[in-house]
Amino acid sequence: MAIDSYHHLAKNPAAGAPLVFTFHGTGGDEHQFSQLVEQILPEAGIVSPRGDVSEFGANRFFRRRAEGVYDMEDLAERSAKMAGFIRAHREAHPGAPVYGLGYSNGANILASVLFEAPELFDRVVLMHPLVPWTPGPNPALADVDLLVTAGRHDPICPLPQTEALVDYLGAQGACPEVRLHDGGHEISQQELREVAGFLQRRA
Repeated sequence: MAIDSYHHLAKNPAAGAPLVFTFHGTGGDEHQFSQLVEQILPEAGIVSPRGDVSEFGANRFFRRRAEGVYDMEDLAERSAKMAGFIRAHREAHPGAPVYGLGYSNGANILASVLFEAPELFDRVVLMHPLVPWTPGPNPALADVDLLVTAGRHDPICPLPQTEALVDYLGAQGACPEVRLHDGGHEISQQELREVAGFLQRRA
């Protein structure tokens, strides 16, 4: 079943609360952001899958050939699998707003799913994403509330790539919020505060 296609952490939302999907970075697991979400939105539901690709023992959501060079066929297959997983959990909680939060590799699989199926999400946070391909047009992205965060000196996700992603989203009619810090690939405390404010904002 799609609802169990990943090893994952799950918590049901309270009535009227959102369902938040979290996606860890390379080497993380399903617990990387669960406590953060519980602090930000204590009544929210959580669905946090563990990446099912191992890169020298580190969990990932899709394969890559080198740093910043993705196996695009594998990415497409695993994005379709993830979309089915998300859709099944969304259908299990009808009426709940659905949020997505991903960091690094988790942001990349989240972005890949978002480009193809934006109807799955109401609000999305992409933290330090790297999208080294040109997605196809999808005007339905305009219906999703988006936050993109990044480091100005990130050696893994260079700033020009972040800017290209923001430009792409804008071209689809979306209005992504962008928050940058002066560091690299690490998550800053200010960044976490901005993420919290974005997720707590009333619809």
